[in-house]
Amino acid sequence: MTHAENLPAWAALLTAFLVLLGSGLTLLGAIGTLRFRRFFERVHAPTLGTSWGTGAIGLASIVCFSVLGSRPVVHELLIGVFMIVTTPVTLMLLARAALYRDRTEGNGEAPPRSLLRRTHGG
Repeated sequence: MTHAENLPAWAALLTAFLVLLGSGLTLLGAIGTLRFRRFFERVHAPTLGTSWGTGAIGLASIVCFSVLGSRPVVHELLIGVFMIVTTPVTLMLLARAALYRDRTEGNGEAPPRSLLRRTHGG
C-alpha cells in the first residue's frame, strides 16, 4: 500500500541511512538525558538530538516521497523550520524558569551569577 517496492535502490539506501542516522541522533539525546545528573546539564542533550534527528528523518522523507511522486515534496521543510524555531526557544524558556526557581528557593544547583557574567560579558 505504500508503494515502497517502486523505490529505486539508491533512494531506498539513502532513505534507510537517513532514518538510521536520525534515530541514532535521537537515541544519543535520550542517553544524554539519562547520563547527566543535574537539570542544567540534561537540558542540552535532548534538544540537540531532537533537532538533528528530526532533520535527518525529514530529509529521508523528502527523498523517499520525492522519488516516489516524481516531483519535489517539501512539506517536511515546514516541520523542520518549526522544530528549528521552537526547540531552542523552549530550551531557553525552560532553563530560565528553572534558574529563577532555583535561585529563588536558594537551591545550590543553580549556576552562580558570577559565572554568567564572565561568559556573557554582562
